[in-house]
Amino acid sequence: MKKNKDVSTVILLTVFLFILAAAQIFAAGGSDGRIKKDSGFSILVYITGMVAGSPPYELLAAGAESFAAAHDTVRVKIYEAGFNQAEWEEQLTSLVASGEYDLVLGSNPSLPEICARVGEKFPNVRFIITDAWFPGNPRIATWLYNQYEQSFYLGYLAGLITTGSLRYANPDKRIGFIAAQEYPLLNNHMLPGFLDGARLVDPGITLDFRVVGNWFDANKAAELAGSMIDAGVDIFAVIAGGAAQGVIKTARERGAYVVFHNTNEYKSAPGIILGCGVMEQKKLVEEILAEVLAGTVQYGSARLVGAADGYLGFIANDPGYTGYLPQDIQAKFNAFMDDIRAGKIRYTLPPL
Repeated sequence: MKKNKDVSTVILLTVFLFILAAAQIFAAGGSDGRIKKDSGFSILVYITGMVAGSPPYELLAAGAESFAAAHDTVRVKIYEAGFNQAEWEEQLTSLVASGEYDLVLGSNPSLPEICARVGEKFPNVRFIITDAWFPGNPRIATWLYNQYEQSFYLGYLAGLITTGSLRYANPDKRIGFIAAQEYPLLNNHMLPGFLDGARLVDPGITLDFRVVGNWFDANKAAELAGSMIDAGVDIFAVIAGGAAQGVIKTARERGAYVVFHNTNEYKSAPGIILGCGVMEQKKLVEEILAEVLAGTVQYGSARLVGAADGYLGFIANDPGYTGYLPQDIQAKFNAFMDDIRAGKIRYTLPPL
């Protein structure tokens, strides 16, 4: 009888030690954000849309893949969720429930709230989201690009163009902005930033804003651009994914100009696209993942990054810029960008 008790005690002790060891290993992989470099680390890059045709997503995927290529223990899966936002949470829940991923990496202002709900069900998974602001959740860290600032300096360039002497500039002093959808970052930062920057050139400049309704309908975007040109718009900003091609087509055919956020698009329409901002998404993603690997990411934090940090900029050395804009406009804008990078231009960042 005593022998059976001893055997039972040994079994119970063994089970307890196994559970304790497993819990310690699991904690190292999730509960405090630290990982074991020799145990492997799996990243789900969750694309809320499609990679192709979306510069922020192309750079997000490229940054993750570049980081994985440099680290043998890191694995990356790129998942394209499509454009139906109603399906995103269910898709992400299913992917996380598989247990295959230690970290979800995304880039979308709407994603943090979805991740917060998914994280409640799977508390050992961590979420890194760029182009978003969501402080206070212990499973989520966010980095927000200062899109007011990028829109601000692109708006300043638009103001110089619409009040200048270029071929398609008209006397109406009316600039345009076409977006795929409305969302807080667009409405509260990008639209006011674009107009505020333009009005530094001339306080009488007005803004015409239209919405496509999705991220892919180039025909609808072309129709909107045409009606805006009829209303006096001579230069556009556009945040519309694949639908932006419709704006470019109409601007080329009807005679108008375009400035682009986030990426170099000069070659798409030389002489029509006259300014391109740049978002250093790939650089930021690689730096964040290095922090993840080192266990130094502060989950629950939200950080704002911009031109002074080197994460936002403008492409001023491309022939699409230097070869088509008058020297006086280039000189004024280049000096303005230098002041932006140096923090000499003061503005009030609106709340989100």
